[in-house]
Amino acid sequence: MTDQKASLRDRARRERSQKFIPSNFNVILKAPEIESATTIASYISYEFEPSTVEINEALMKAGKSLLLPRINGAQLEWVYWNGDPSALTTKKKISEPVGAPISDLSQIQVVIVPALRIDQSGYRLGQGGGYYDRALVNLNAWKIGLVHAGELSSEVLPHEAHDVALDAAATPSVVVRFKR
Repeated sequence: MTDQKASLRDRARRERSQKFIPSNFNVILKAPEIESATTIASYISYEFEPSTVEINEALMKAGKSLLLPRINGAQLEWVYWNGDPSALTTKKKISEPVGAPISDLSQIQVVIVPALRIDQSGYRLGQGGGYYDRALVNLNAWKIGLVHAGELSSEVLPHEAHDVALDAAATPSVVVRFKR
């Protein structure tokens, strides 16, 4: 299955880079789960990923506490971020927050997750490191993935026992909730 996922990732990255159009994903800000949340985990997008710049700014402007992920060994840890670019470090292409990680994961009510593709059951094709699947299993939060238009897959994506299904996906124009 790993070869199948790797092939799908390569194809998805190639297609994304060829079709990339900068888009705004503020449609998620009207989701009741996000409107009612006080602490939200997001990420800093890069390259051809759906942009989180406007989302992160809007969440902070609305008075929400924003957490960003940081890789620590094989795990993700979550660190509060106040929007200050100087409180970020960049490793390869990934910007990560500086500071102490939170210890109480139960305070995270929503987590915004990157994805290359998401299928109709909420399974995502990520970049391949497994960091998010290892992190999501420990979060009792509403999980929403961001994908560009055309990246919601009608095909069932390959997934393994450790893969965590999302509760919803967002494109620039719509939030889709998955039945559980």
